[in-house]
Amino acid sequence: MALAPVPPHPRRLVYLGTPGLAVPPLRALVAAGWDVALAVTRVDKRRGRGSDRSPSPVKAAALELGVPVSHRVDDALEAGADLGVVVAFGQLVRPPVLERLPMVNLHFSLLPRWRGAAPVERALLAGDEMTGVCVMQLEEGLDTGPVFARATVPVGPRTTADALRADLVDVGTGLLLGCLAGGFGVPVPQEGEPTYAAKLEPAELQLMWGRPAAELDRLVRLGGAWTTFRGRRLRVLDALPAAGGLAPGVLEGDRVGTGEGDLVLLTVQPEGKAAMPVTAWRNGARPLLGEVLGG
Repeated sequence: MALAPVPPHPRRLVYLGTPGLAVPPLRALVAAGWDVALAVTRVDKRRGRGSDRSPSPVKAAALELGVPVSHRVDDALEAGADLGVVVAFGQLVRPPVLERLPMVNLHFSLLPRWRGAAPVERALLAGDEMTGVCVMQLEEGLDTGPVFARATVPVGPRTTADALRADLVDVGTGLLLGCLAGGFGVPVPQEGEPTYAAKLEPAELQLMWGRPAAELDRLVRLGGAWTTFRGRRLRVLDALPAAGGLAPGVLEGDRVGTGEGDLVLLTVQPEGKAAMPVTAWRNGARPLLGEVLGG
């Protein structure tokens, strides 16, 4: 497949994106004076059990900014643009489109590490101390295109997925604007062994107490981690790994034993209730000495 070449200095853009993290780059493009002819995003989703539908965050922002919106990728070919900008679009762009309209993708990892749908989450779960963003040429393969520019972003020992995502979006937006203003230049092929960032499955968020505390801490910082207490779900919203020797899953005070060390619970959310400090939860639940979580 012959890709349409990326123009060094594009004049009119089509923007393809869907979730909230794709909104800041769109707003930045419009604020910087770029002619965004069209935003392409997913169709509206049904909200609850009724007939009401909710737009994607990108659609809501585009309409606010006065940018026309489409749910069909092929409409990008009729917008009179000379470049497509893709940020967390979540849909495949077919070869016939890529042959006619060049596209660049803002990807939130240091390619070829973490190609795929969940690069931020996988970097955090793997314990990566450094990740970053790439502006790459979009091609038919999954995040396989050559890279125009990249920037690194550190992952601190207490960094949450939300904070990391915000840092990456901020750095990536600046990188994208720099490429557009200064020219894309010649992209460099990716080098190294690729790894893949599959979409996170709900079951992966369960705290399996036989794993080391350091791994469970990363899962908590990802957001949505959970265990069970007396047969009901208990979300763990904030915690700290610590030295200790409790048996896996055994709760003693605010500590839970793991396969290596203890996990100190700080904030939890019982099923059907609001988030609360672990001390408040313990005062209400009154766990027995040596009671097990997740059993």
